[in-house]
Amino acid sequence: MLIKNCKILYQGVEGIKDILVEDGKISKIYSCSDVEELDMDEIVDLDNNWLLPGIIDVHTHMRDPGLSHKEDFETGSMACAKGGVTTFIDMPNTVPNTTTEEILKDKENNSRGRSYVDYGFHFGGSRLDNSSEIKKVRDRVASTKIFLNMSTGDMLVEEENILENLFRESKIVSVHAEEDMVEKAIELSKKFKKPLYLCHLSKASEVELLRKAKGEGVKVYGEVAPHHLFLNETQADNLLLMKPELKTKEDNEALWMGILDGTIDTIGTDHAPHTLEEKNSKTTYGIPGIEDSLVMMLKELNKRISMKKLQEIMCENPAKIFGILGKGKIEVGYDADFVVVDLKNKELIKNEDVVSKCGWTPYDGIAGGGKVLATFVRGEMVYDGKEFMNKNGRGVSYNV
Repeated sequence: MLIKNCKILYQGVEGIKDILVEDGKISKIYSCSDVEELDMDEIVDLDNNWLLPGIIDVHTHMRDPGLSHKEDFETGSMACAKGGVTTFIDMPNTVPNTTTEEILKDKENNSRGRSYVDYGFHFGGSRLDNSSEIKKVRDRVASTKIFLNMSTGDMLVEEENILENLFRESKIVSVHAEEDMVEKAIELSKKFKKPLYLCHLSKASEVELLRKAKGEGVKVYGEVAPHHLFLNETQADNLLLMKPELKTKEDNEALWMGILDGTIDTIGTDHAPHTLEEKNSKTTYGIPGIEDSLVMMLKELNKRISMKKLQEIMCENPAKIFGILGKGKIEVGYDADFVVVDLKNKELIKNEDVVSKCGWTPYDGIAGGGKVLATFVRGEMVYDGKEFMNKNGRGVSYNV
């Protein structure tokens, strides 16, 4: 396949290129004038629209198994494809919690053939001390997820000796840590010399703790969710309840500053869908987000954020941090995972257009910063702006 007339960032320079895709990978990147003589069976002309690397979201809750009335692997992967996300990593707090090798194997088997995009899994740390299970699976998962503030099942871990065992056996640790727990997680990372990924930072003080740790040479990374960038406590209601909860406008600004100065490394949506009935009938924490993360971030393109920085935090850095092989860049040899974006189309985000099973979005009525025209996974179009096709998503591999 030849993808013609793409606007891309290539070796740091914006330009119009043609990309040859063979066997699901980028085999050559041409200046447009160099490919006139190529005889190709399949040619896609992008008419100078932007082609970005596929978005990688390493913080999702696809609710499958056990909570699939909210979302499942098929509908969640459709939401990914519609939003330009070509790889997602699923969190372990499903039912049952993904805290044993057997449960992980069941989850892997249950996912095959059901996703439009590529995927992976985090493993869960347990208060019952499943460090021996972590040791068995750590090369098959993105990280061990440890909850230091709240969680479901047996995944809130508070005992010091168990925390130490979980850190000791992990390849990389992702944490739900808020306020003083951020500092605790950093100290454990230092003690056991394990890379640490701080999920969904939401406060200026947490960003400062991350900045300080990086300055000390600690191998620690920070993530922010779009809702903590674009929404704040003045908008909070039953629908907009999540953990961590929305904070102040000042915290919004501190998070943006953390992105701009390199303190914050990634965008992760914490896509955690619940039905409207659940949200309206009881206190329920979690909101959807994966479908609109890219178009929301594009709102700030060339205002707060450059295209280079956007691709770093949404594509390149997630792959680099978790060692996801072959993804995150438009370079020869990488998977042909792409999202085509029309930056001129600023249409409204609307509940009625949502494909996630939950049926709503926290950004209803907000104009996006662009429109996803198509999404490709390993050279196969999986979304054409209207329809979904080629359900050939598969599990990712890690650099171990």
